[in-house]
Amino acid sequence: MLAQYRMATSEQMHRVIAPSVRIEQTRRRPARLRVEGLVDRITLPQAGRTRVWILTAYGVQLASEWPELHGRRLSRTVSDPTAVRLKAGHTLTVTETALVFLEDARSRGDVCEPMDWIPEVRHPIGSGKAVIPDASCTTGGPVDGDNGSMPRAFVEVDRATMGPERLAAKLTAYERLHRYVPVVPRRRPTLQEPAVEEWRRRYPLFPRLLFVLDGTGPAGVENRISALRAGSGLLARFPYDVPVLVVPLADLVQHGPSAPVWRPVHDPGQRVRWTESGHRQT
Repeated sequence: MLAQYRMATSEQMHRVIAPSVRIEQTRRRPARLRVEGLVDRITLPQAGRTRVWILTAYGVQLASEWPELHGRRLSRTVSDPTAVRLKAGHTLTVTETALVFLEDARSRGDVCEPMDWIPEVRHPIGSGKAVIPDASCTTGGPVDGDNGSMPRAFVEVDRATMGPERLAAKLTAYERLHRYVPVVPRRRPTLQEPAVEEWRRRYPLFPRLLFVLDGTGPAGVENRISALRAGSGLLARFPYDVPVLVVPLADLVQHGPSAPVWRPVHDPGQRVRWTESGHRQT
């Protein structure tokens, strides 16, 4: 769980791996792993002095060999206490968002596993640049259409640490990913092997794009939604072909992500369910 989610409190780990037992049983597990040198615990300097569990370098090495994490590159910073402290606020909020999706799906009996939430997957968009969502997920909801795929989304968690314009600029990067076709040196597309967008190598449909807003009040939320709407207006068909939805984290916690709490950026007056917002792309 720590390899997948990067860091977590004891309470967050309990909610993922053993919510039906007493939390004291969960607290004993990382304590034993710490003795074996696989995990470590740091205390954050913020009010409340939250304790956070992370992997050690040895823990990263061991977890990377597991088949469940095959093909997933673990960041070196997950075992660096200084890097953890600098990223803790954002990463713990991403973990909390994951738990909201996971617990909502469990309560509904939807298909959902903790490993279906995958943080920080790198997607190249050319010129050495890449899009790295905070996470991609396939949690909750019925199968999507006739292709048998679960509803999938890229998730961006914003804690109001950057200006609304910088947040909206992420839409441009995702639009570029949507149309990016890699160029293979000395190889031209043919009828048998036509050039295809890079994302099609991983996904049957381009994932929905979900923005989860935290760290600001109602006025700040509306300002950020307005910036996203303005940014989407510059991208032609993208926000119509690919659902781009936004919601305050507080609404997710109160109502659950499967509820109609998501606001399409091209029409924020609506309220929709993220799993039912259909694609128009082919």
